[in-house]
Amino acid sequence: MTDTEASFSIGGIQINRQLFKFILTSAILYISWETCYQFWIHPNHAIEMVLVQNITWLSESILSMLGYGLIPAVFLDDNIRTLGIDGSHGVFIADSCAGLPLLALFAGFIIAYPGPISKKLWYIPLGLITVHFINVVRIVGLCLLANHAPEMLDFNHHYTFTITVYAYIFLLWVIWVNKFGTVSQLKE
Repeated sequence: MTDTEASFSIGGIQINRQLFKFILTSAILYISWETCYQFWIHPNHAIEMVLVQNITWLSESILSMLGYGLIPAVFLDDNIRTLGIDGSHGVFIADSCAGLPLLALFAGFIIAYPGPISKKLWYIPLGLITVHFINVVRIVGLCLLANHAPEMLDFNHHYTFTITVYAYIFLLWVIWVNKFGTVSQLKE
């Protein structure tokens, strides 16, 4: 591909076609996702509650394997569950804890970034499963904090664990770009 085919000019500014396609695809995917999420998926809560139930079940299983007795899970309303170690106040697991927007953000980036479809077909599900598991580890960690160091719960919930989950997703993106994505297409 020649330099003139690889880029185009708007107002005298050279723009790489592949980079423009990636940005445009990302924007379309993001706007589509946000529209569907805000108007249909989130108000319905069904998908998020399936994730919350799975997170709760996996977290309970891990805490039980670690030898902790658990307080009975309570449904506070249709969108919130409690989980905790016996003797603590536990933690609330709301639909926003499911991480569905993060899962969509991860998948959208991989879909938009140039790379072989055959690799995307296994990398996206594998990434979604591992991000979900990181979220389970986050809930287990919050339950442990609520039991052993409740004064540290709020800080770690809002900062430490949030940064950890985002850093993991960023790491998955870096791996995609460097190992599987077709970076050369964006550099032309």
